[in-house]
Amino acid sequence: MKLATVLYGDDINPSIGVLTPDETHIVLLEKAAYALDYTAPYFFSDMIAFLAGGPEARDKAREVTENILADPPPETVVGLDAVTLLSPVPRPESIRDCMAFEDHIINIIRRVGFGRLAGLDRLIERTLGRKRSVAHRLNRAFHEQPLYYKGNRFSVVGHDQQVRMPDNTRMMDYELEFGIFLCRTGRDISIADAASFIGGYTIFNDFSARDLQLAEQRGRLGPAKGKDFDTGNALGPVLVTPEGIGDPYALAMEASVNGEIWSRGNSGDMSWRFEEIIAHVSKSETIYPGEFIGSGTCSGPQGCGCGLEMGRFLKRGDVVALSVEKIGTLSNTLV
Repeated sequence: MKLATVLYGDDINPSIGVLTPDETHIVLLEKAAYALDYTAPYFFSDMIAFLAGGPEARDKAREVTENILADPPPETVVGLDAVTLLSPVPRPESIRDCMAFEDHIINIIRRVGFGRLAGLDRLIERTLGRKRSVAHRLNRAFHEQPLYYKGNRFSVVGHDQQVRMPDNTRMMDYELEFGIFLCRTGRDISIADAASFIGGYTIFNDFSARDLQLAEQRGRLGPAKGKDFDTGNALGPVLVTPEGIGDPYALAMEASVNGEIWSRGNSGDMSWRFEEIIAHVSKSETIYPGEFIGSGTCSGPQGCGCGLEMGRFLKRGDVVALSVEKIGTLSNTLV
């Protein structure tokens, strides 16, 4: 099931809805429930409430969708071209972005730290194996525990919305990612139980001003202003419930800039899986429905997942589109 948060018509408050099977229309769940003479459940009020509603909310959404599509009253089922897609959760309870793909970090170490010696380290890896490479040894902390930073939950935009570049960057970048929204409250969660805390999946573009990020991280802290700017976190276009994804570690991923493919990858290249990340995050810390966890940049055998790894950067007017199998495409224009 694919869900979205939208603005429709003159409504000033967002509504949540379910995409129809052909993905051309959306069932506005609260309006549809009232039209069916139901008492609209609290969990149709917004996506965080829906996530917290768990299986009951998903079952009710399916029931309402099936019944309303048989004979839809006006303004209960509307075309996607008639709504504005927001982020599935316009203001997440928190944003944590992980580094789950080892190749992303290895590529960055070589690009930023090694300069002309990067090729030699790649040769060492091809000849003797990655564990003998200098980049791998410098990346030892990556293998000890999942690493993440907390992003700005107030700077979220959705599909087809503009992203405003910081005035003082010359190295604007995208990141090919996807991620999960949590649907339960818990603490000290085991890896075995962690999957039940995943309420849905979406695409994430963690826009980054790399020159600002690289400068501030010389202070051994951050990232901060390299990622903290208005509209810097793009999420969408929809939230897909777990049964709509199947195996989340076998999804083809792709990034294009102005129609040119820059990145290809697969979620199966994650070194840390979401279940392991949830278990780590929840150690001595309570997690809540509506919190978002990103995968980090998808890099692997098929290619690099961001411009920094390739020495390519974005400019104003560029259209960046991220596509993830079974979720869709998240597109944003830089201004």
